[in-house]
Amino acid sequence: MWTRPSLETLIERTKQDLESRLETAGAVLRRAVIAVIARVVAGAAHLLHGYLQFNADQLWPDTAIGRFLLRHASIWDIERQEATFAQGNVEFEGADGLVVPALAAMRRSDGVEYIAAAAATVSSGIAAVAVEAVEAGADGNCDPGVVLTLTQPIAGINSAGEVDGDGIAGGNDIESEDNWRGRLLDRIRRPPLGGAERDYEKWAKEVPGVTRVWVEPEWLGPGTVGVQFVRDGDDDIFPDADAVADVQDHIDDERPVTAHVTVTAPVPDPVDYEIRISPDTPEVRAAVAAELDDLHYRDGEPEGTILLSRMREAVSIAAGELDNEIISPVADHVSGPGELPVRGEITWS
Repeated sequence: MWTRPSLETLIERTKQDLESRLETAGAVLRRAVIAVIARVVAGAAHLLHGYLQFNADQLWPDTAIGRFLLRHASIWDIERQEATFAQGNVEFEGADGLVVPALAAMRRSDGVEYIAAAAATVSSGIAAVAVEAVEAGADGNCDPGVVLTLTQPIAGINSAGEVDGDGIAGGNDIESEDNWRGRLLDRIRRPPLGGAERDYEKWAKEVPGVTRVWVEPEWLGPGTVGVQFVRDGDDDIFPDADAVADVQDHIDDERPVTAHVTVTAPVPDPVDYEIRISPDTPEVRAAVAAELDDLHYRDGEPEGTILLSRMREAVSIAAGELDNEIISPVADHVSGPGELPVRGEITWS
């Protein structure tokens, strides 16, 4: 295996080469011309070695980046998930019969911009305007109640509108290179088998936003398959009906014609904790909560079990923790069919 030599190694090699060829006697002085030339030549060689190292890394899909990763992925037909546009509804108060036109621009307080996807007429004092973020990505997502302001006022309609109870959702950032590379390596290491369990996991993850997938053979009997998934990048990891429909449609396009596939969203199964920690500081509490979140991410699965020993381990490895006691739960947590264990409330004792 080729290893890139360090700059110090190259300097020493160059210096020794120059000494041998010039046949100088004794050690080279610190400020001698030979030492200066050795450093200059070694520096140039070090850059060239770096370029060789970079190109060597691009030969393999597990170390390739950028356009080189794109080349590897295109060979295996693994497309990168593009960023998606957040969509939702905003309610504006106004006089009945007035219209918020299609493509009306509006802005959030932090400058994120949206446009009306279609014209909306005020009825019973409210115009429910379907909107879409101007730029794709997770920044376009909004919680219910967030105020959007029309950039061009409309007479008779309040310029400030509120996002409705469903929020503005569905915006996803472009897939990270690490996640993209992971799907590529999974395709190479586990080739499709015409409808094996791992094929359904792969197909589901091809839908933007899908992160974890669980497949249940013979979900409703012979010839049936159950697929459940979550979207860890969203504020609410549990998918809504539209997200479920997207995955269902995509898998229906890929599955064997004899398979009957049902895609569903798991139901949250909160695991509440009562914990005593020392030292009991905000920083340590936050570290413990983060470790428990990570535990549920790693070990959580529908109808799965979160071991009490793993809970204790998670609390014990939290940064800054010196001592702890998990008062509740007192046993392993077992979730029911279709239920996904997630961290619930933490009570600090």
